[in-house]
Formats: sequence, structure tokens, C-alpha cells
Amino acid sequence: MHDVVTLGEALVLLAADEPGPLASVRRFTPYTAGAETNVAVGLARLGLKVGWVSRLGDDEKGRDLREAYTREGIDCTQVAMASGERTGFMYKGRVDDGSDPPIEYHRQDSAASRLGSQDLDLTWLSQARHLHATGVFPALSPNTLGATQLAMATLRRHGKTVSFDPNLRPALWKDAMHMCATVNALAAQADWVLPGLDEGRQLTGEHTPEDIAAFYRSTGASHVVVKLGAQGAYYDSALARGYVEAFPVAHVVDTVGAGDAFAVGVISGLLDNMSLQAAVKRAAWMGARAVQVRGDSEGLPTRAELQAAGL
Repeated sequence: MHDVVTLGEALVLLAADEPGPLASVRRFTPYTAGAETNVAVGLARLGLKVGWVSRLGDDEKGRDLREAYTREGIDCTQVAMASGERTGFMYKGRVDDGSDPPIEYHRQDSAASRLGSQDLDLTWLSQARHLHATGVFPALSPNTLGATQLAMATLRRHGKTVSFDPNLRPALWKDAMHMCATVNALAAQADWVLPGLDEGRQLTGEHTPEDIAAFYRSTGASHVVVKLGAQGAYYDSALARGYVEAFPVAHVVDTVGAGDAFAVGVISGLLDNMSLQAAVKRAAWMGARAVQVRGDSEGLPTRAELQAAGL
């Protein structure tokens, strides 16, 4: 039995080795990327049994990604290698002032974007304790939206928990109204909802962390955590609500992947039967680690590192 399963697109990340416009950069370092797979890597490093559902092109990039995730201990048996289809990739610029780096995606019509409900093994999915989903994968195509909806409904029907990170990518949606309606409908199928403050404001029309959390609690979430960046996070459940401070970071290297690391902390903490407050504290520490490295998942800790930090 898996502790956690997820479905989503993995990308080859080409990170610039020097600052400046992407068009002028001549040297890049390859990494793995993908919101859902970043979370899968983080949970696997903590010793949880993790499975991933996706499609990759049967090309060099696709084979490299599958091998990389297998080495992390992730079950990739539900990842199809599609002959004649492409694996997505992305460029990420380098910034040295702590701001968000420029990103350029090349994922249209990728193999993963063609994954649909018919590709899901519902028996395999339903044996897991927990499903993690984000708003990225369902934005790729009607097929991936349907697959995400079915996966979430299946886990809920079997009495398992589901977490959802809105992880908004407006460029992937036809318009803001459709994005907000679809993402909020997905959030309504989740037990644990993890929006960022700006995302929550756009999705709910509310302004404060308390009101954003109350919105998602009213749609059925048992736990809501609103990420506040350098100000920490606000959490809300039936048992407790409050704020957790951020862990100080002397120098921010790269902000990409911090939200995924935060999700790893919340999910692993709750699956470890921690209180929501303690899980959010773990998440804040993980998010702080993530912004101090250039790769999306390079800052994710092992269980031994987590224990050494007392978390």
C-alpha cells in the first residue's frame, strides 16, 4: 500500500548558470521539475511509500526523468512511456536578488497533457492512504482535468484523504473566471487545501488569511493552510487555528519549489499524526530550505535531516 499517490506532469528543467535574459544565456544545468513530482520526491525522501501517475515521451528526456524519480524511491509503474510523443521541458532564469526568476515553458501537446480518465488504474489509486493534487495538471487539457477529478473523487469515495494546492498558472487557462471556478471546484473535493495568500485572494475574493481559510472550510475542507511567504502561514481546522512564523533565511537563492516543499511538510506531518500547527511548522522549515538552492527539489530533506532539526 502506498502512503501517497499523485498524478501530474514532470518536466526537464534547464536552469541558467548565469543571470540575464534567457535568450542570452549559453550555459544551463538540468534538473527535474513538476509541482506534483516535487512533492513526490520530498515525501519519498522522508521514507513514505509514494506512487506517481503520468505519461512521458519515450525519448531521452522522458527516460531520464523516469530513471531519476525511480532512484528517489518513487513507484513509476503507472507512468506510461508514449512512443512518438514529446516530454515537456522548461527554462528557468537566474536571479540573485531573491525575486522570482523568469520561466519559459515548452509543454504544449506533451505526452502528459494527453493523460485522461481512461489511463487511471482506479484499484491501484484507491489502495493509497492519501492523494495529492494541484491546479497545474488539470489546467493542461480537458483530459487531465477529467483525470484529476476522477482521481480525487475515487480517493474520497474510498474514505481516504486528499490534499490540493491551487498552484495557479493563469497562462494555462483560457480566462481567469474559468480558472477560478474550476480550481475552486477541485478544492471542494479535497480535505486539505493549501493556497498562497495571493492565490486565495484571486480565487475567493476574500482578503485576509482568516477569510480565505473560512471560504475553503465552508466548501468542505477539514484543514486549510494559507501560505504567507516570509510572514509564515495561517492554519485553520475544527480543532485549532492560528499563525506559524516563517524560518529566517539569510539569502534567498531561488523561490521556485518553495510551495511544493511546504506541501511536503504539511502532508508528511499530518500523515505522521502531528497536530496541524506542528505540521505547518515543519512545512515552514521545509519552505525555507527550498529557497536556498537552485533546483526545485534539491533542498528537500531526508528523514534524518528532519529529525536532526527536531521536526
